[in-house]
Amino acid sequence: MTRRTIGLLVPLILAILVAPVAAEAQPRGDVHRIGLLNYGSPPSRSGRFGGVFRQGLRDLCWVEGQHLVIEERFAEGREARVSDIAHEFVTGQVEVVVVPNTRTAQRIQQVTRTVPIVVWSGGDLVTAGLMASLAKPGGNVTGLQIFQPDLAGKRLEFLRGAVPQVSRIGFFFLGPRDSPVPAATLREAETAARALGVELHVLELQEAPDEFPRTFAALTHAQVRAVMVHANPFMYIHRAKIAALALEHRLPTIFEERGYVEAGGLMSYGPNLLDLYRRAATYVDKILKGAKPADLPVEQPSKFELVINLKTAQALGLTIPPTLLFQADEVLRKGWR
Repeated sequence: MTRRTIGLLVPLILAILVAPVAAEAQPRGDVHRIGLLNYGSPPSRSGRFGGVFRQGLRDLCWVEGQHLVIEERFAEGREARVSDIAHEFVTGQVEVVVVPNTRTAQRIQQVTRTVPIVVWSGGDLVTAGLMASLAKPGGNVTGLQIFQPDLAGKRLEFLRGAVPQVSRIGFFFLGPRDSPVPAATLREAETAARALGVELHVLELQEAPDEFPRTFAALTHAQVRAVMVHANPFMYIHRAKIAALALEHRLPTIFEERGYVEAGGLMSYGPNLLDLYRRAATYVDKILKGAKPADLPVEQPSKFELVINLKTAQALGLTIPPTLLFQADEVLRKGWR
């Protein structure tokens, strides 16, 4: 073989070898668009939770930028913004919308009844009118439901374990009191309080930030010695303020989500939200492969976690019993965030 022939063949061979790599690097023709809606502000849930969701998709062989595009938006706690984002998603032709909670799903469904909606931490989805049943949703909404009012009793047990001498516990939530989720949770809490021999002092809040100082002042006036808080998106946005007021009023607290504890609350017990966000990716995977949300049963949490903030306990002058620390899935010892 002559040098000239070799010179002609080398570029050809290189082109053959490189071509598959180049082809693999190019986006496929069927790139899918996913709308990811966060109720809060950046980075709120986005950093850690968005990362878990993306990893869940990667584990299912969906590569962002190659197989799909994720359109991420932040509502910054504003209901009107949720509707605006819904219109953006629909006009942008997203194939699936992933949302954090029941209220946001309702807003999205007001805009579209055809684009699939995956809820990753929903409340009572059936009572909210989003679907016919958990086993067979029948509409364009499916996902994961965290509505488990019986956990209120377990939270009271943990709070009583941290403050054994307490005889009067406050419980506050966003009204109205007779709406399905607060009402069911309150019933379970009252039953558990009677069994534990403690009195439950109940307060109903309105959706206004200046309600929190008044609420804690009222709890102190009522000689409450510990507090259980019922979570919702509005409460979560103001979690740092709630935790700071609880500390100011020397009130041990228990919440439903670890985010409150990371912000300075004493304890939380509830579903592992990172696991839920990862599982939301499996719904997106099925829908992109042709499944209908109407036929995808709603799942409920399988992993729960007890999180305790020792820095907060120290600031309150509390010594958490070793038996309770042993039960904790995670004990935070560093500063609040």
